[in-house]
Amino acid sequence: MARSLVLVALAASLYGCAGAPSFSLFGAYFPLWLLSALIGIVGAVISWRLFILAGWADIVGFPLLVNTAIGLMIAEIVWLSATGHIL
Repeated sequence: MARSLVLVALAASLYGCAGAPSFSLFGAYFPLWLLSALIGIVGAVISWRLFILAGWADIVGFPLLVNTAIGLMIAEIVWLSATGHIL
C-alpha cells in the first residue's frame, strides 16, 4: 500500500512537466527557460563590460551581485514577454 502511494505521489508530481513553454529552433523544440537563462547570462556579461568601460566597476559596491541581478532581470523580462504576461 505504501509503495502504491509513493508511486502515485511521484506520478502526480510529474504532471507539471506537461506543456512546458517551448519553441521550435532549427527543427527541435527548445525550452523557453533555457533561452531566458542564456539571454540573462549574456546581459550580465554585457553589463559587466559596460561597467568596466564606463569606469563604474570601482564605484559600484558588490559588482558581482549587481551584474547578476541585472542578468536575472533581463532573463525574467524575456520569460514574461515570451509567455505573454507582458504586453
